[in-house]
This record gives sequence, C-alpha cells and structure tokens, in this order.
Amino acid sequence: MKELNNPSETESHELEMSFLEHLEELRWRVVYTLIGIVVATIGCWIFIDFLVENILLLPAKTANLKLQNLRPFGQLFLYFQVALIAGFIVSIPNFFYQLWKFLSPALKPKEKKYIVWIVIFSSLCFIIGVAFAYYVMIPMTLKFAVAFGTPEIENNFAVTEYFSIIMSVLLAAGIVFELPMLSFFLSKIGILTPKFMRKFRKHSIVGILFLAAILTPGTDPVAQVLLAIPLVLLYEISIFVSKLSQKKIEE
Repeated sequence: MKELNNPSETESHELEMSFLEHLEELRWRVVYTLIGIVVATIGCWIFIDFLVENILLLPAKTANLKLQNLRPFGQLFLYFQVALIAGFIVSIPNFFYQLWKFLSPALKPKEKKYIVWIVIFSSLCFIIGVAFAYYVMIPMTLKFAVAFGTPEIENNFAVTEYFSIIMSVLLAAGIVFELPMLSFFLSKIGILTPKFMRKFRKHSIVGILFLAAILTPGTDPVAQVLLAIPLVLLYEISIFVSKLSQKKIEE
C-alpha cells in the first residue's frame, strides 16, 4: 500500500495548485478584458468619422488650430489608433469589472456583493477625469499653444501630434481620478492608512501644486489653481475612502 505524503508535502502541493488556479483565473480575466476592448474598438470604428470630426477635433476648431497631415496614409493609421484608444475608454467598465473580480478572493464574503458598486464608482471616477480633461485641461492647453510665440511664425500643428496630446491627456486624467479607488485598495491590503495620509497632507498639497504647474500650460496661477483644486479634493476623498476601508477591516 502506497504511503501517504507527509503534511508538509501535501500543503505544498495544495499551495502549488492554488497558485496555478490563480494564474488560470488571471489568464481568463485578461482574455475577457481584451474581448471587451476589441468589441468596443469595432463599435468605435463604426462611428469613427463622428468621433474624430465632432468630438476630438472640436477643441481644435474652437481654438482655431490649424492641423496638417504630414505622412502618407497618416490619417488611416491615426484613425486606427483613435479607435483603439477610444475602445479602451468605452470598455473601461468591463476592465474594472474583470480587475475587481480577480481581486475579489482578497475580499470578505460580505464585501464581494459590493463589486458591482465598486465597478460603477471606478468607472465614474475615470469618466469624470476624462470629462475634466476634455472640457478644462485641453482647451487651456490649445489656447496657450495657439497664442504663444511671435506673429511672424504661424502655428500649424501635425495632426498626429495633436491627437497624441489629446488622447494622452484624456487617459492620464482618467487614471489620476482613480486615486480614491487606489486608496481603497491600498488601505484594504494594509499598505495605506488615513493617519499616514493626514500626516503627509501638506507634503501632498505641495506635490499637487507642483504637478499642476507642470500640466498647466503657461505660468498663469489661476489656471494652476483651477487644476490643483480637483486634485486636492481627490486627495481628501481618498482619505475618507481609506478611513471607511479601515473601519470595515476592523469590523
């Protein structure tokens, strides 16, 4: 009769299987995320003319910005890039759903039922960030870009550079506005605490003002404050979210 493995070998085997199952879960979550991006990208491609002409080019029209295509088939490749990035933005709820489903084993059973609300809040934060960039940051950036310099030099811009700025600013703002959800997750795993965030509040405000000075075109202090205000509010909201997360852990 075959002898049973010792307890340590059995535990090691279970841990190994658990790790492999974890990798399998990650693989499927990545697959589901990519499927969502592909479907959303196809949908964006169907409406690519409306997306480019009536949404992404609108800030340029408002700022009287002259754009030029400087590469053969440049607009074709540009449309593909826009459709892909727009597809990611549109599929962001599915992205967050797959992310939180993957992280759900780290949550308590009573916390897992709030995943849908977490996904909604995460998606809302991202969308608010994108909207803030579109209606506030991008107009300020283009206004400064058009007005800066001598009248003897005409400010014409390559369309690829224009779209690169637009899409990167939209994505960056959406990610920055995820600060409350990042605070929630770091607090949940014990890395971040409300006490720590309050202690370094002054340092964070200085860092936020420095970041606003970098992102804000020109040296207009009003524009810098306009950008810094929502970032400071996000930091305060993150402290509140971290406090709520700590209370749930204690319970």
